[in-house]
Amino acid sequence: MERPEALIERLPGCLHWSPDGEIRVVGHRIGLYHLIHYYNEGYNAEMLLCQFPTLHLVVIHKVLVFYLENREAVDAYIAEYRAELDHLRATGRHAPSLAEMRARLEAREQAVTVNADRV
Repeated sequence: MERPEALIERLPGCLHWSPDGEIRVVGHRIGLYHLIHYYNEGYNAEMLLCQFPTLHLVVIHKVLVFYLENREAVDAYIAEYRAELDHLRATGRHAPSLAEMRARLEAREQAVTVNADRV
């Protein structure tokens, strides 16, 4: 994701641009994306607090005010972030299925048994 310079310049003190390319709440791994996602799903500040209990309500209100004052830029950031997540999900390596895990475990156990018989 490219650095959204115009948005970064306007970040309130409770948000920062993380080195890994995400806007997050200072002192947390909670991203702007996640707060705004839930907000747009209908969550209010108190509901967001229940969802993210390590945050202070005043911080949630500051983030929401920032969003409402910079809605176009934040929505663009959210859309880019969501597109990147979708791309990673579509192209990323998925975890093995339960059947694959069982087959690997069985093969490992057989290899250990064969090696033990050789000793």
